[in-house]
Amino acid sequence: MSMKKLFLVLIALLPAVTIFSQDNIYKKNNQIINCKIIEIGLVEVKYIMPEKYKDVVMVIAKDDISKIKYENGEEQTFVNEMYNKNSYADNKINAIKFHVFSPLYDYLSVSYERSLKAGRSIEGTLGIIGIGYDPLKESPVGMFAKVGYKFIKSPDFYVRGMKYAHLLKGTYFKPEIAFSTYSVKNSIYNYGTNTSSTERQSVFSSACLLNVGKQWVFDNRFAVDFSIGLGYGLTNMPKNDYLGNSQFGFSIEPNSGLAITSNFKVAYLF
Repeated sequence: MSMKKLFLVLIALLPAVTIFSQDNIYKKNNQIINCKIIEIGLVEVKYIMPEKYKDVVMVIAKDDISKIKYENGEEQTFVNEMYNKNSYADNKINAIKFHVFSPLYDYLSVSYERSLKAGRSIEGTLGIIGIGYDPLKESPVGMFAKVGYKFIKSPDFYVRGMKYAHLLKGTYFKPEIAFSTYSVKNSIYNYGTNTSSTERQSVFSSACLLNVGKQWVFDNRFAVDFSIGLGYGLTNMPKNDYLGNSQFGFSIEPNSGLAITSNFKVAYLF
């Protein structure tokens, strides 16, 4: 091939090389835009398509883009601002919670919550039974534990640039499992001898609960959490036991198996 023909071939291939070397915008609907990126802003990307619209600047929202592949081969991905972890870099994601009214029901309970990502967190609770007010003089001794996964409600409609006010703030739905094991004093009356004696009765209970609640965060340092929950539970407590339905941290109605819980907690964030 002569030098002249080789030169003509290179000239013919030049437009294809130019197109190939352009930037590519990959939209979330799988469309690819061949263009030249000129600006990436906080909420939008500006580009031109010189082979189609000379001197016309096009704009696309960053929320509509999955990634950009630049002409040098580098790639940049984009995440919705609401679920971008960089949007919450200053949020404290851990919380230690104290169950304010737990000593009134003869137990002491604390919870730990950790944000996993925007709209999701996990929470565990540990309670020591027998610390607090004991009006029935049953001297309970034991412990209970709970663990749940939080789904924090997102807005009903989305505006570009919107994000959670705080990772741990908002209305939530929390499936939860709970266990308790304890012993209490139980008086047994012997009708034959017309005498009574006291022995300790061991109780084990478990429940699956569906909670709804709301958590408020103040100054990225403190929080208040209120929730109620319903579900089903199992217990070895006799159905006609006078001790009642409280399993310390949740309650079970022995005849139906209905489980219920309610919580009011204050928290310190770190």
